[in-house]
Amino acid sequence: MKRECLKIIGTAHVSQNSADEVRESILTDMPDVVAIELDRGRYNRLMEERAGIVRDDTISIGKIIKENKVGVFIVTTVLSYMQNKIGEDLDIKPGSEMISAIEAVEELNNAQEEDEEGNKYICRIALIDRDINITLQRVINNMGFREKIKFAYALLGSFFTSDDEVDEISIEELKSADMIDEMMEEFKDIAPGVYGALVNERDQYLAGSIMNIPEDKVIAVVGAGHREGIVHYLNHPEEMKSRNELLTTEKKGGIPWAKIILALIPVLFVVIFFLAYINGISIEGNLIEFVVISMLMGFLGSILSGSKIQSAIIGGLVAPLTIIHPLLAAGWFSGLAEVKYRKVRQRDIQNLTKAESLRDLWNNNIVRILLVVVGTNIAVSIATLVILPSQVFIPLFMKIFGM
Repeated sequence: MKRECLKIIGTAHVSQNSADEVRESILTDMPDVVAIELDRGRYNRLMEERAGIVRDDTISIGKIIKENKVGVFIVTTVLSYMQNKIGEDLDIKPGSEMISAIEAVEELNNAQEEDEEGNKYICRIALIDRDINITLQRVINNMGFREKIKFAYALLGSFFTSDDEVDEISIEELKSADMIDEMMEEFKDIAPGVYGALVNERDQYLAGSIMNIPEDKVIAVVGAGHREGIVHYLNHPEEMKSRNELLTTEKKGGIPWAKIILALIPVLFVVIFFLAYINGISIEGNLIEFVVISMLMGFLGSILSGSKIQSAIIGGLVAPLTIIHPLLAAGWFSGLAEVKYRKVRQRDIQNLTKAESLRDLWNNNIVRILLVVVGTNIAVSIATLVILPSQVFIPLFMKIFGM
C-alpha cells in the first residue's frame, strides 16, 4: 500500500449518506483494493442476508452459560440492539455502507473490459477487522468491577433513549471531528477498558491490516470513530502492539485477588464447620440453617427474576453445593433449566429494537433468561456474603472460641 494512494472514508454505520459517499468514491477513484471494517464472520453474515439465505437462527444460550460467556453475549446483544435501534429509526440497516462498498466493487469489476493484451482491471475486497469474538472477550477481560457497573448503567440508559433524539442530521453531525473527539473522551471516562479493546486496539489492528495490503491504491471504509486512530498508527507504527498480542484472549498476568477471596469464603465455611465438629459442638442445626437459607435464596432469586417454577426449584436445590464449590454458580443451573422453556433466536435480538418499555424487555426471551442467571447468582451471593455469615457462621465461630 502506498500511503499517498490511500483514502480513508470515515462512516456512520447507520447513515444513508455514508453509504452513498462510499459508493461514489469507489466508482470514481477505481482503487486496487477496497478495505472494509469487517471480519470474516460478519462479512459472511452480511452476504447471506443480502442473498436472502435463511439459516436456523436458534441461539444456544445453554452453551453460552456452560462456557461462561454470558458477559460476552450481553455485550454483543446490547451493541446489536443499539445499532439496530438507530438503524430502524432511520430506516436503514446497520452495515449498509459496507454492503454499498461491496456492491460498488462488483459493479466496477463487471463494467470493465479486457485491454488489447487480455488484461482486465480487477478491484478486490480486503477484510481488515479483528474477529468480533476476540474483541468482545478482550472487552470483558479489560473491564474492572467498577467499570462494569458504570458501563452497565450507561447501556441501560440507552434502552430508554427517545426516538426523537436520533435523526439523520444528528447522525451526520456525529461524523464531525469535534463531535467524535468529544464522544471518544466521554467513552474513555465511562469505560476505559472497553474503549481500549473496542476502539484503540482495533485502530491498531485496522492500521496494521491496511499496511499489509500489497496493492498500491486503497480505499478503506471504516467507522468514523476509528479514522483518527488509524491515521495516528499509520504515522507511528512503532506504537502498535504486536499482532499476537492483539489476538490473544488470555487475561494479563497478576494476582486475581477478587477470585482468591471469593474462593476462600467457602473454604472458611467448611473450616468453621470442621472446627465446631472436632470441638464437640453440635452443628446439625447450623447445617440445616445453611441448607435452608441457601435453597430459599436460590429459589427466590430465580423466581423473582421471572423464571419458571421448575427453574427456580433447580436453582434452589443446587445453591448449597454452589456456595461450597467456588467454580459453580447457581444461576448457571437455573438459567440452563430456563433455556428448556424459552427458545432463543436471532429475532429476539432484533425484537429488542422494538422495546419501548420495561414490559417489552421483560417479555423478551434473551432478557428473561439472562435475568434468571444474574438474579439467582445475586441472591445466592447475598446469602453467601451477608445472611449465612450473620446467621450461621459468626455465631458458630463465637461458640468455638468461647466468645
